[in-house]
This record gives sequence, structure tokens and C-alpha cells, in this order.
Amino acid sequence: MEITYALIEAYENLCKQQPEKYNLINRARVNKLLTCPTSGRVTGVQYATKGGNKTVTGTAVVIATGGYGAGVLEAGSLLQKVRKDLYDKKLPTTNGKHCTGDGIMIAQDIGGGAVGLNDVQVHPTGLVNPKLPNERTLFLAAGALRGEGGILLDREGNRFCNDLGTRDYVTGKMWSHNKGPYRLVLNSKCSKNIAWHCAHYCGRGVMKKVNHGTELAKEMGISPSALENTFNKYNQFFKNDSDPWGKPADFYRGTPWTLNDEFHVAVVTPVVHYTMGGLHIDNKANVLRADNKQPIAGLYAAGECAGGVHGRNRLGGSALLECVVFGRKAGKSVVEYVKTVQEDTPAAAGSVVTITIPQADGSSITVQISGNGVSTGAPSGSPTASPAEEKSTELKDYTLKEVSAHNSESDCWVVVNNQVLDCTEFMNDHPGGKMAIMTFAGKDASEEFNMVHDKNVVEKYASEYIVGNLKPTSKL
Repeated sequence: MEITYALIEAYENLCKQQPEKYNLINRARVNKLLTCPTSGRVTGVQYATKGGNKTVTGTAVVIATGGYGAGVLEAGSLLQKVRKDLYDKKLPTTNGKHCTGDGIMIAQDIGGGAVGLNDVQVHPTGLVNPKLPNERTLFLAAGALRGEGGILLDREGNRFCNDLGTRDYVTGKMWSHNKGPYRLVLNSKCSKNIAWHCAHYCGRGVMKKVNHGTELAKEMGISPSALENTFNKYNQFFKNDSDPWGKPADFYRGTPWTLNDEFHVAVVTPVVHYTMGGLHIDNKANVLRADNKQPIAGLYAAGECAGGVHGRNRLGGSALLECVVFGRKAGKSVVEYVKTVQEDTPAAAGSVVTITIPQADGSSITVQISGNGVSTGAPSGSPTASPAEEKSTELKDYTLKEVSAHNSESDCWVVVNNQVLDCTEFMNDHPGGKMAIMTFAGKDASEEFNMVHDKNVVEKYASEYIVGNLKPTSKL
């Protein structure tokens, strides 16, 4: 999250400092790549907003739209076409609803090639919220939980796999063993080393802390003796380095396991997490044509939308690395390409191309490109007051009791840092998914919110949803 916010803020600062060069358009969905009718090179994009289709033109386009994992939720999606077996399982996903492969498909529409589209990673530990058992956009239980010693148990309290196996291996074992619901369990020694994650997941309602093994057994619906038997076997496997599923003793953590301990426990399920397939690129991030494997002039791709980088199964911890490496390669390639285009195809004297760029405040910036260079017009239109400014005189104070009445999907209020937000319309735009908001419907989410967000996020991105303030002495 910190990396993402830092990148967003850096770009937003560029937009403020150099608006003639940088622009950010929100709540828009790119649906077409524009190409030159004579040369075929990519010259911009068409995107859809509530006001209809609009276009932005330029010399090159970098596609960085992510993968297509959320297609498991959408009929007719790219994922359904390439992995109907996963779609038919009605699996949940960790992906935001925007990850449907749009960037891949619009490149294919102009002849772009793709590789490995059937290579879809199903992660074994999506976190199930017991209060929202049918939710299909889930949080991911970080692999570090198992790395620090967490073990996977079936509904009878037994281990069934090498807890540290690859994602496809563990998922396969869960499906073949077929004794869910499965639980991820950490004892106090394990959870101590990953305390932030445990606190975060507990706050989100997808993990629970229990004070003794008997309480854990009750939570799982099994006898304490059955759980104790599993722990005793596990301790023995460690002592003799004889794990039947091949987990090396060197990677055991938290031993010895006993009932006389505190535990963190979460229900986990296989979840569509990452798509290894995507656009066919070369080592300079050029998107290659499907027919002759030659670069499409002016088109580049980086991140999960590019295929073949990770083979058939990505290892944990490498996704951001891919984004950095190929993001930089794409940037370098674009700079080199733009120089050649400017040299080879200068604008004819007297010809003018006008681009109008709408701004978030209701105004617009006009850019004119001619043989004499680039000129930028001042923002036109009267900037309107922000929704927050318009509402500032209307805001009232609410008690937590009053907020708690707004606790449904059709009427959802949440308190964040003493501000009351009506999230009913926002939850569908929330990058973390609807469940992240519904967990705190009618409640104060400040503590968990501040664990993963900068405190200025609401003012910057959701100020129009602020409906009031929390009364200072408010208590349920």
C-alpha cells in the first residue's frame, strides 16, 4: 500500500506542477486503441465516461491495466473464455472488479498477440469472513503467515499437505483432499513474528484470536483431543525431520505446539489471485503482433497485463518487481520511440491538432500541436466548488448510535477519523472491494483504516461522501 500511495502522490504532484504534460482522468474505462490509418502505429486511446466516449491522442501508449482475475465474477469475461473450468467453480478472487483484462483485449483488437492466457494462479488462502460467507472478493492471507509457522488444518483438525508448498500445490491438495472448511492456524510464537498482519486481519473480521487450544477446538467443531493429537504428531515430525508431506524441519516454526497457548485462526479457501498470461512482449516491453511477432509501433505493456514473465506459476513476492522492471523498460522504450517519431514525422507547417483534456474540477485544458510546437491554453470554464466545499455548511454531528442504523449494502455509513462517510455509492468503486467497507457498515473503522491508508486519503479521493462528523463524546 505504501508503494502504491507513494507512486500515486508522485504522479499527482506532477499533474499539479506541469499540467501541460501530465493529466490524471478518474472514473474512466479505456475501450479502444487509436491507430494511424496509414502507418498503423498507435496514436492514443478512446475511453468511456458517464458523458460518453472521449479520446486522448499521443505518440505512444503503455498498457498497465493489470490482469484478468476478476473475470471469474463476470459472464463473457476473458477469464471465462480461457479458463471456463475456474469460472464454473464460482471461485472468489482477490482482484478488484477492474481486473477483467480490458487492456489485453483492446490490444488484441488491433492485432496484438497474447501468451499463456490459460495460466491462472489460484492461491490457497483467501480469507473468508464468517459474517459474509458468500462474498466473492476476498482479502488474501499473506504467504508470510505460513512462512512464520502457520499450519493448514482440515475440518477434522488434521494436516493434509506441506504448508509451505507452492500455491498450485497447496490449492490442488485442498481440492483433492476435499475436507473443507480449511483453517490457517498460528500459535502465539508464530503470530508474534507477524503481529501487524494478525491485528489487521482480526480488525477486518477475517481472523480470530482465541485464548486456549480448547477454545480453538470448539471454534473448529472438533474435540480438544483430536487437535492435541495433530499437535503431537507435528512436534514429532519436527523432532525426527519426518514430515510425511516433505516439510523440512528447518522450516518448522513455533514448536512445540500445545493446547496451552493462544492462537490466531482464519477460515481460508482457494481464490483466483494472479494471471500469468497476458500480452506478448519482448525484452523492451514492446507489444508484439499475433501474426508475425513484430512490435506494434507505439504500444507497450508492463505489469500483470503482460504475459510469459513468470512462466506457468508465479512465485510469491515477485509481482511488484515485475512492475518495476518492465515499467522502467517500457518508459525507456517510449522515450527512445518518441524521439524517432518526432524526427521521422514532423508536423507539417500550418497543420494543427487540438486536444481538449477535461479536468476533475469541471474545467478543461486545451493543447494545440502544430509545426511550430506545442501551446497550452489556460483551464477553461469556471471551476466549481468541490463537493466537500459545497457541503461544508451542511455537515452535522452524529452519534455512533445514529451511524449504526446505516448498516446495510443499500445504506452504508462508516466513521473514519471522526468523519462520517456515506459509502453506499462508493463501495463499488473501492479498490479493496465491497467487503472491506461492509465489514464496518455502521461502525467506526478508524483503527483499521489507518493501518493501511494515509490519513489524507478521504479528503483527496472521497470527500464527496463525507456527510457529517462524529460527536466527540459519542458512544454506543
